[in-house]
Amino acid sequence: MTAGDVVPEEASGIQARKLRHIEACLLPESQYAGVTTGLERVPWPYRALPELDLEAVRLETTFLGKSLRAPVLIGAMTGGAERAALINRRLATAAARLGVGMMLGSQRVMLERPEVAASFRVREVAPDILLVGNLGAAQFGLGYGAREATRAVREVGADALAIHVNPLQEALQAGGDTRWAGLTARLAEVVPALPFPALLKEVGHGLDARTVRAAAGLGFAALDVAGAGGTSWARVEQLVHYGAVLSPDLCEVGVPTARALRDARRAAPDLPLIASGGIRTGLDAARALALGAQVVAVARPLLEPALESAEAVEAWLARFIHELRVALFVGGYAGVEEARGTARLG
Repeated sequence: MTAGDVVPEEASGIQARKLRHIEACLLPESQYAGVTTGLERVPWPYRALPELDLEAVRLETTFLGKSLRAPVLIGAMTGGAERAALINRRLATAAARLGVGMMLGSQRVMLERPEVAASFRVREVAPDILLVGNLGAAQFGLGYGAREATRAVREVGADALAIHVNPLQEALQAGGDTRWAGLTARLAEVVPALPFPALLKEVGHGLDARTVRAAAGLGFAALDVAGAGGTSWARVEQLVHYGAVLSPDLCEVGVPTARALRDARRAAPDLPLIASGGIRTGLDAARALALGAQVVAVARPLLEPALESAEAVEAWLARFIHELRVALFVGGYAGVEEARGTARLG
């Protein structure tokens, strides 16, 4: 699907919006205009005599009890339509080939319209990967509970559930869910009752330190900081509904990825972190790991390859993982565990 494609007439409501999200995310206007991730300001060491062999640099790690051949997840993107099903299967196929994990797009549409559930089912092509389901936090304030969360995970064979928080996106979305009062207390009831790990994730505007401190006491197994500097979902929503960014200043609001990582590490030193939000290169990934992330997640750069083929996704990820290996190699790090937490951000 390209930026000029037309949403099929048979798609309606939330399904049509999912397709328009894909279209909007391909546009340059969907990206932050003036905010960067801040990762470019994290110094990276260089050793002219690293005393390592490149291929011996160890990228393996464990996250949420599953082994990964590299500390990488395919980030949450889409679901709920035929084209989304094809994208998800291609992403999952690449993840399986490379031994990395994958997070599904929001499954609310699947719970409300069971006929589209197949668009989220990827276990046939990726039986062993770390697979993370996804529901919006706002839905738990509107009646969802452990039953709906468990259904979302069980029906796709996922290993865990991401609960995403996106107040800015919802506030700038036509008809968005903006009743967030009491949601922390509601999550405090739901999360401990889940029979699988749950993560709290932002969608690209960043987890702030106050939210991280609150989340640390709710039973979450990990946090995805999803910082500002990559795709602005506030921009995406305005592009979808109005064809233009009508509130550009508001769409730039957020916590840049590097700062979100630093603040989260300080606020909840024992919680594993996913670094996402504008991760575009292997050096970005290395810097995020050095700031304390357990793994990194990449979404937007994989969308265009996923519209082409699983092989295109695999090629992009393989290059990204190679860049990460090279960064660790020239930094003198024998593996990701040795590099993790070594950087400081002023």
